[in-house]
Amino acid sequence: MTDDAIEENKSATSPAEVLLIFLKLGLTCFGGPIAHIGYFRDEFVVRRKWIDEHAYADLVALCQFLPGPASSQVGFSIGLMRAGYLGALAAWTGFTLPSAAALILFAYGAGALNGPVGAGLLHGLKLTAVAIVAQAVWGMARNLCPDRERASIAAGAALIILFSTASIAQIGAIVLGGLAGLWLCRSDAPAPSGHVEIPVSRTVGLVTLGMFFVLLAGLPALRSLTGSSGVALFDAFYRSGALVFGGGHVVLPLLREAFVAPGWLSDDAFLTGYGAAQAVPGPLFTFAAYLGMVVSPEPHGLGGAALGLGGIFLPGILVLLGVLPFWDSFRKRAGAQAMMRGVNAAVVGVLGAALYDPVWTTTVHSPQDFGIALVGFVLLVAWRAPPLIVVAFSAAAGIAMTLV
Repeated sequence: MTDDAIEENKSATSPAEVLLIFLKLGLTCFGGPIAHIGYFRDEFVVRRKWIDEHAYADLVALCQFLPGPASSQVGFSIGLMRAGYLGALAAWTGFTLPSAAALILFAYGAGALNGPVGAGLLHGLKLTAVAIVAQAVWGMARNLCPDRERASIAAGAALIILFSTASIAQIGAIVLGGLAGLWLCRSDAPAPSGHVEIPVSRTVGLVTLGMFFVLLAGLPALRSLTGSSGVALFDAFYRSGALVFGGGHVVLPLLREAFVAPGWLSDDAFLTGYGAAQAVPGPLFTFAAYLGMVVSPEPHGLGGAALGLGGIFLPGILVLLGVLPFWDSFRKRAGAQAMMRGVNAAVVGVLGAALYDPVWTTTVHSPQDFGIALVGFVLLVAWRAPPLIVVAFSAAAGIAMTLV
């Protein structure tokens, strides 16, 4: 696309349009943060061409480095680039609202799916994630690992993830990928394509970084001074969101320590909500809405759900806004380009490892499962079907398997 075409396309994007697009994704993005990255790539890189492959991979790598929910941060950034702060808010709202609402309803007892048909539906939706992640790995590997150096970096990153049980392994794989890129990916390397416009000034970036650290250090002190249960709950959610890297399932041990250990809810209630969070689309961080509904200290109910969502997502958004103004100039330096090529290859390896575990190992249990995932993959790659079609097919196939 030419610069004029890109600018014309950008000017045609309103916050309302961003909201509708992300609302559709929030209703259909099953499978966790890795699958969400695949959905976003299909929607914004392949179909709408809002961002090119390399810039998208750089953005994914950046969000993997930062604390907070990585897929939500990627969506927030895309909304910010397209329609400013209102676009960012629209992207976050559209992507977050469906799963948060579903988990709030579940907390009221109206969201559970029981019986074989419900189990088949949920299993079919999980098989959608297999096809989506496989498509993401396939497409990104072709574009980001075209030579033996980067293919080797991707393989090495995958091995680190597959052979390590440490939660920091993902960050370590990406860091090592960047160092390997500095060594292996300097020669004959094209510059990053396009300018990624970030409508955030460096002053705003520094202010938001300062807010991130002030809240991280100040909330525990305010909690001790006031003894307020509301401040204590917000601090628990904020600290959980601020100390997790990569998002998704990594936040669960932090939340369990923050809410079950002090006796704010039982282990059974926590695990029940966690199971429900697996069955809904959108970010797993919306589990905070369920927790806010059912915790024993005040405020709980809808007020607690709003407090939980705000507290757990806020630190990731603050640190993202703090880093984004410096990102585009950094990625265009020669050394940074080589490092980011290595990082991008490592991200492909991380995605490949995630395709196996947990996506494949927890979902594909039979030849029939493999067949459904394979058909979904072919629909996406060969027929270029919208992900919603694949979601509908996989859900119907999952139900059919339980009735045969």
